Amino acid sequence: MSATIGAIDDAGNQDRSYQEQARMTGDQDTVEADESWQLRAEMALAAAAAADRLITYAELADAAGISGRHRINRLTSWLEARLETEVGSGGPMLSARVISRSRGGLPAPGFFMKCGELGIYDGPPDGPQAYAFHLNCLR
Repeated sequence: MSATIGAIDDAGNQDRSYQEQARMTGDQDTVEADESWQLRAEMALAAAAAADRLITYAELADAAGISGRHRINRLTSWLEARLETEVGSGGPMLSARVISRSRGGLPAPGFFMKCGELGIYDGPPDGPQAYAFHLNCLR
């Protein structure tokens, strides 16, 4: 089972990605628009890293121009895929710069679950161990 960084719907089900829904309905304009928000999200993450600052999920969704009911869910699905790429390449973990507004500077629990799934973290999603791991990811 794959961890999801962000929210799960009210019924406890992981929402289909926005892009997958667009492809299923044949809405190519929606797919292309989906890809353009990813570029804007990349740019916002790069700017946050250059300024050595953190950004909340909502701020990143706004900067990327993601709208709609499941915007944070779409963003976190993308961040999860990005995290896999970052870990695989050994490059900087820009996705670690995205934090939850309500978690005292930490990413959502799914970030830590995904890091565990990728074999780079073995600990709880909060507390001193999570803070230390997160700080290390930001270096």
